[in-house]
Amino acid sequence: LGIPADAANPEAGADMIEYLTRPDVQEAVLRDLGFFPVVDGVDFSGLPAGVAIEAGAVTAQSGAPDALPALLPVGLGERGGEINQIFRNAFDRIVLNGEDVATVMDEEGNNLSALMSETGAPCWAPDPVSDGPCPVHEMGAAPEPMMSDAVFFSTQFSPVEEQAKFREILAGGGFDYTASEEGPLIDLVLAGAQSGEGTVDVIGALHGTYPPLAREDAMMNLIDLADDLSANREFAPAFLETGLLGSDDFLYYVPWMQATYIMAANTEALEYLPEGADLNALTWDQLGVWCQNLIDGTGGPKCGLPHAGLFHRFLEGYLWPSFTGGMVTNFKSDAAVDMMTWMRDTLWPNVHPQSISYEFMQEPLLSGEVWVAFDHTARLIEAFNADPEGFVAFPAPAGPAGRGFMPVVVGLGIPADAANPDAGMDLIEYLTRPAVQEQVLNALGFFPVVGGVDFSGLPAGVAIEAGAVTAQSSAADALPALLPVGLGERGGEINQIFRNAFDRIVLNGEDIETVLAEEAANLQALMDETGAPCWAPDPASDGPCQVNE
Repeated sequence: LGIPADAANPEAGADMIEYLTRPDVQEAVLRDLGFFPVVDGVDFSGLPAGVAIEAGAVTAQSGAPDALPALLPVGLGERGGEINQIFRNAFDRIVLNGEDVATVMDEEGNNLSALMSETGAPCWAPDPVSDGPCPVHEMGAAPEPMMSDAVFFSTQFSPVEEQAKFREILAGGGFDYTASEEGPLIDLVLAGAQSGEGTVDVIGALHGTYPPLAREDAMMNLIDLADDLSANREFAPAFLETGLLGSDDFLYYVPWMQATYIMAANTEALEYLPEGADLNALTWDQLGVWCQNLIDGTGGPKCGLPHAGLFHRFLEGYLWPSFTGGMVTNFKSDAAVDMMTWMRDTLWPNVHPQSISYEFMQEPLLSGEVWVAFDHTARLIEAFNADPEGFVAFPAPAGPAGRGFMPVVVGLGIPADAANPDAGMDLIEYLTRPAVQEQVLNALGFFPVVGGVDFSGLPAGVAIEAGAVTAQSSAADALPALLPVGLGERGGEINQIFRNAFDRIVLNGEDIETVLAEEAANLQALMDETGAPCWAPDPASDGPCQVNE
């Protein structure tokens, strides 16, 4: 449907286009005239059974993320039948008659080239647009994808070996990138914002890179782009929320990829799950019962935590958010008191005593010392790779406030003064395709942020983890707790505050309310001295994040 440039009534024409592309009108055209819809939301239930079956396949085909429409030949006039015969000849001579592939392709390619030259027909999709007759490339000389104008800087994949892998993935869409450290990238984007002449069209960076850019109004709002992309891919809602940086309707980045922490279990432990428990929707209370059941059933503790490893992330990103709904603001709340009481009296007594020395949980899992564990995906992968049939992965448990989890979120943003924002949007569309997300996971180890990724071709261990990571981030009660932001060189201090609170209460037996009050004072001092505003899951703040009384 098109409107001529000199149409007398373009508004009426636009109204007609609006009418003909309504889902209910598209359904009527399919029912009465046999043409299939080009929009979503068409109701197939009232159609004849055969038409409805076909319509589902047609819609899935055209709506696929990797859909590649090849249009009917254009510009050949009365000689349109000749191109059909050339393609038929190539197939019949090679497949039916057994002729040499290279010889046939060369000869029929010459016939095709002559047809294009004699008719002057330019290229049509999926071939790139041409000036003049469409060329037929020599055998073995298929053109590289046309390179995009998008200037892409990424803080991820800086090592040389990672650069090569990522460039290969980008080349599939005709893109390239420049690796950059976070500091210089922030300076570059801010300089462009101040001058009004940006030199970067897309940035790929950790969540923590975006707040300083947001404060200077240096980024474009991508909420409409995310809505458009969501028509044929499903983003984890939790990560669209983090991209808002606490705003209502300004999306500073489109989620790109993630790394995170999950749970792992020996399959022998599954028979001891509490009655009615769903492994993919477990609660912390159910985990406590499970650990007790394992002691009762096996004669010893079989749950483990990496106290000598990344235990501070367990506290900051999983325990506190799940029970209190925050990381900083509710540090010493009544909910935090209840949480630490449960941790001291219920969970920790049922945890393997060697947890105090565990650093990587894949080792006690493989030895059989532990059957249920929490850790970073990179510190569990060897267990899944070594025995993919013997271990399962699943999301972290949920508490009263939600399913707290700590993702390392990487987002794609477009500077407000980008020279080529449309090309930047094309790059974001490409990198968030499920098929490309699968390539990044397979080659570079970052997990997808969209649904529909095919894990079947991945190494067994990666596929097992990917299922749990996806289930965790897309859970209805997902509560992402981001890495601390704005603390600069003092980032290690917040980790120690959380560790101190746990150790003093659970290991040393100190009074819960006293410890939480004292460590909350240390936490508030850190926020005040660094000026760090709140980050998710705590609500955005003006000024330093405040610990509630």
